[in-house]
Amino acid sequence: MTQVNEYHAGDSDKRPWGSWAVTAAGDGYAVKQIEVAPGHTLSLQKHEHRAEHWVIVQGTAEVTVDGQVSRLGAKDAVYIPQEAVHRIANVGDDMLVFIEVQVGDELRESDIERLEDQYGRE
Repeated sequence: MTQVNEYHAGDSDKRPWGSWAVTAAGDGYAVKQIEVAPGHTLSLQKHEHRAEHWVIVQGTAEVTVDGQVSRLGAKDAVYIPQEAVHRIANVGDDMLVFIEVQVGDELRESDIERLEDQYGRE
């Protein structure tokens, strides 16, 4: 099977909730450092082609995976299976920073199906 990875180390983007930057990428994986401003939330979403591992390195997160809500802090981690409905929110007063490791056959920003988004994105 052909693998597609549209991420490259050094890629980055600003979002309404904060920013992300790719720190590493290769066959079947991409690693992002993601920063979420206090009081902000990423869209409720799922991915058809990838699973994700999140490791919190700073701040306090509220993570939802398939309806189960957890509060995570520095050094905590969560696995998001492919197709799982998920989101992360910064519920603390400081910047939330986490590392996202994407693993899959197709890694691209277009593999985001937003189910809810407080910023009006589709």
